[in-house]
Amino acid sequence: MTLNGTPAGTERSTRIDWVDYAKGICIVMVVMMHSVLGVEKAAGDIGFMHAFVMFAQPFRMPDFFLISGLFLAVVIDRDWRTYLDRKVVHFAYFYVLWMTIQFGFKAPGFAAEHGWHRVGFLYLESFVEPFGTLWFIYLLPICFVVTKLSRGIPPLAIWLVAAALEMAHVQTQWTVIDEFCARFIYFYSGYLLASYVFALSDRSREKPALALAGLALWALVNGGLVVADYSHWPLVSLALGFAGAGAIIVMGTLLARMQWLNFLRYCGEHSIVIYLAFFLPMAVTRTILLKTGVITDIGTISLIVTVAGIAGAVVIWRLALALRADFLFERPEAFWIAPNKTAPVLQAAE
Repeated sequence: MTLNGTPAGTERSTRIDWVDYAKGICIVMVVMMHSVLGVEKAAGDIGFMHAFVMFAQPFRMPDFFLISGLFLAVVIDRDWRTYLDRKVVHFAYFYVLWMTIQFGFKAPGFAAEHGWHRVGFLYLESFVEPFGTLWFIYLLPICFVVTKLSRGIPPLAIWLVAAALEMAHVQTQWTVIDEFCARFIYFYSGYLLASYVFALSDRSREKPALALAGLALWALVNGGLVVADYSHWPLVSLALGFAGAGAIIVMGTLLARMQWLNFLRYCGEHSIVIYLAFFLPMAVTRTILLKTGVITDIGTISLIVTVAGIAGAVVIWRLALALRADFLFERPEAFWIAPNKTAPVLQAAE
């Protein structure tokens, strides 16, 4: 079985190459962000990798959410029990499991700072306020449920409200509300405009020269607006989110067309594995490099920590499978609320 609940033997044959490349680019950017900012915060300085993180900020998560909604039309008509099993219980299982694992590593630090009497409260709080890097898989089920519940509402009305929420830059200090307002527009657009997304990919595959010219123009505009600090402006942030998501789709398509950088495709195929486990090798590598002082350049340290986070997560996954600790990355049958008898479908970003 795979992380999204489809049989392992059929999962590979039903994937779409450019989607995995796009997801691979996204997960690398996510790990890079946490690695670079973590190193820079600990070191009190910035390095050359900071520029890559800032360049990717407008589109890093928008593209992930857009791809997450891309295949929703295939499954949204399922009965509620099956839908909730695949789109809510599935992610809840991994959130609770990996939140507990992450919390276990950080609990001694929390105790030193707040006292052990506060540690239990902080753990319970993590069921309401997403813990650490795991907010994405906390929020994704909410997007799935809201989309299914709102099917009786005109799609344009939902899209306009979602766009307005993104441009409002809501800041309540509650991650769930703030990130939902900022990201739902992209998730819903992936669901609503899937045919246009696939058309963009097909067009890019047919006319690679035109696609490359478009990517060059996008890179200049995106980079210029980031440098000028205009990327957070209302409407500008929305436009850059969609433009960047489109650019990643085009990149993924071109890479798939040429079969280049296959490690990105591999990362995309195992994006949730990397997302769940990268925190540990990232933190360990960062601590070792900064404490030993073997390497002094902050940018180089950030790059090594990024690579270690990605590679280390894959190693953890492989070790878990070898040691028969499959439950870390595969939901056991005991935690299913609907039979696993559905036919395999095109893979979503899960």
